[in-house]
Amino acid sequence: MFENLSKSELTLYSILIFLFLENMVNLYLTRRQIYIYESSKNVPEELRDVMKKETFEKARLYGLDKANFEVFKLLVCDIGIATIELYSGFVALIWSRALDVTGKVGMNPGNEIHVSIVFLILINLIGTFKDMPFKIYGTFILEEKHGFNKQTPGFFVKDQIKSFLVGQVLSIPIVAAIVYIVQIGGDYFFIWLWAFVGIVSLVLITIYPVYIAPLFDKFRPLEDGELKTSIEQLAATLKFPLGKLFVVEGSKRSAHSNAYFTGLFGAKRIVLFDTLLLNKGLPDDSTLAEDEKGKGCENKEVLAVLAHELGHWKLGHIRKNIVIMQVQMFLIFMVFSQLFKYSPLYQAVGFSPNVQPILIGFLVIVMYVLAPYNTLINFAMTILSRRFEYQADDFANGLGYSKELGKALVKLHIDNLGFPVYDWMYSAWNHSHPTLLQRLERLKNGEKKDR
Repeated sequence: MFENLSKSELTLYSILIFLFLENMVNLYLTRRQIYIYESSKNVPEELRDVMKKETFEKARLYGLDKANFEVFKLLVCDIGIATIELYSGFVALIWSRALDVTGKVGMNPGNEIHVSIVFLILINLIGTFKDMPFKIYGTFILEEKHGFNKQTPGFFVKDQIKSFLVGQVLSIPIVAAIVYIVQIGGDYFFIWLWAFVGIVSLVLITIYPVYIAPLFDKFRPLEDGELKTSIEQLAATLKFPLGKLFVVEGSKRSAHSNAYFTGLFGAKRIVLFDTLLLNKGLPDDSTLAEDEKGKGCENKEVLAVLAHELGHWKLGHIRKNIVIMQVQMFLIFMVFSQLFKYSPLYQAVGFSPNVQPILIGFLVIVMYVLAPYNTLINFAMTILSRRFEYQADDFANGLGYSKELGKALVKLHIDNLGFPVYDWMYSAWNHSHPTLLQRLERLKNGEKKDR
């Protein structure tokens, strides 16, 4: 069947076959979860004392709508549009257009770095407009329907423009540097490339919470009081180098809640979403919608959530993930160095023989050639992440927060309309965290052992 195909055709069909199979697996797993949404009508026995039937039904319908939307996007984007783009040589067409635009704006079309920058801007613009209908539907129809969207159209448009501009400001110099390093780095350029990208990624992790995140959301210091004192005492007990405590006004964007800490070196920040705090942690004279009153966690439950997050730090999970990321990047760049001069890769996506742009080679190799490897690694990282989550729960349990953490997990699930019942295959493949019922069972068993 394939003996008469050229190397470029064989490469293209191999890419298409794998992408189709991967998407079919995702579609199958999502359909399994949809069946769970459609057939689960009763609150699990473990949650009957804390979750109302009405809330369970709302969560079921929310999950069902999200899953159906996921299937639609999978069929339209990941299968339909992606296949058309690969068959039509879409990337090559955009590169050709980038050559024209480069000359028209006074840049040098003979300079691959200049063309790569213009290509990046064009492909990102197209991607933004391609994704926009799905973002609008997801935000203003799906999330709005279930009471989570808090964005106005004006806020949404401004947010999208800022996201695009910040993305270009960050990515353009990085892409230019990558192309330059490949051009001058010799046979072992991948070592220099790995070092450069590794340093840049660590710098971005460091500066993001201080300079970039505030461009999108308003951060304010956590007010003095019992919660702040308790968090500082918890951090001191664990010798966590706490710098500042912030509350981010995520309620202007969404009703979903979260908490995290940032910073790799020196003092670190703890950030609480205002939606995590009881009644959003707003001043006494603030007004809340009727359906928002009473949402959020009590102080002890917030401490339990932070004990879990600090467990990740204490147990070295952040450091381990960074090491794994660096090893992954090194392997990817090494494979790239061995394959980026292979002409059929470029011809498979529509380029003429002997036309081999570095940026295109990198994208094709990372997105398509390494797709099977990436899928396996992502699954392995999902397994590792779930293990880390259990360990962080155990850490919080060891600090005496087992009951409070269990209550907080239930409240966050209820406030976020998280559905507690999942198909085991879908969850194992997609969820970086164990399910609510799995975590509650683990906490319950851990609490029994401590007695």
